[in-house]
Amino acid sequence: MGATRWGICSAGKISHDFLVALKTLPAEDHKVVAVASLDLHRAQEFARNHDIPKAYGSYEELAHDSSIDVIYIGVIPPYHLSATLLFIEAGKNVLCEKPFGMNAAEVKTMVKAAQEKKVFLMEAFWSRFFPASEKMHSLLKQRAIGDVVVLHAEIGSLPSVPWGAQKELGGGALLAVGLYCVQLACMVFDREKPESIVASGFLYETGVDHSASIILNYSGQRQAVLTYTRRANLPNRASICGTNGIIEFPSTFWCPTQLAVNGQMDEFPLPLPSQKLNYPNSTGLRYEAEHVRQCLLQGLKESPIMSHADSELVHCILDEVRRQLGVSYPQDHP
Repeated sequence: MGATRWGICSAGKISHDFLVALKTLPAEDHKVVAVASLDLHRAQEFARNHDIPKAYGSYEELAHDSSIDVIYIGVIPPYHLSATLLFIEAGKNVLCEKPFGMNAAEVKTMVKAAQEKKVFLMEAFWSRFFPASEKMHSLLKQRAIGDVVVLHAEIGSLPSVPWGAQKELGGGALLAVGLYCVQLACMVFDREKPESIVASGFLYETGVDHSASIILNYSGQRQAVLTYTRRANLPNRASICGTNGIIEFPSTFWCPTQLAVNGQMDEFPLPLPSQKLNYPNSTGLRYEAEHVRQCLLQGLKESPIMSHADSELVHCILDEVRRQLGVSYPQDHP
């Protein structure tokens, strides 16, 4: 197989960053062949900016482009399901931005469709593929800090999108940032389902959440204590505390470039971007892109690192947190 040929669904901020990240990988391995937006002029401008040969004014045209191996979906969350199903139906492999769906039911629908069409499907939880995250996972497997007892994680930033509080556009802090804490807990506690979930927080007047704390209780009296907010910038640390030590991400744990083990710091620098980025450390999107390529080369239909079951577990927890906070979306009542 030559280069993995990408199609890009949406010409928004995250798609821009994804393409800047792709440019840090060898051109003989990754090639972007087309971009689609519902606004053709926007797609054409995006294509010019990123040297993409084809620009489409509809997702259907992208779905039926036979030169594409895999689609990256960067549309806003309420449209993840319809876009993913469109591309799966056309026989395309899909990497879809998180949150995969608006709820666990949507995730299950996508997974079932991908399995029936025998195509690759993965939720773009880029965090799992950073070298620092892989090192953390490896240390836990080696029991480098003994038995994990407590995970503390926090994420807080001011909204970066104007629709952050709009329910119909999938706004709310849990689906924007809080989900990073939840996926980290699922990773640290080795895909175990929590025995109980306790969530408490606050909502905007629009009915979506802006801040909350979550406690996930696991077997063996182990716990994840997670905090997220859209009202303030937090230190954005995560610490995994075990019977024999501590593993820490000192900042931006969801896109980490540093990892400390019992105070000993390791650095994992990122390649510099060739264009301005919209989000911190976005050249780190390269790691999930390369992982998708490797999965396709091996003929896999799901990722061993971010599997379909991993996505379903994360979204089941998110659903319960939302239930306790009193946040519901139109997609919860089809």
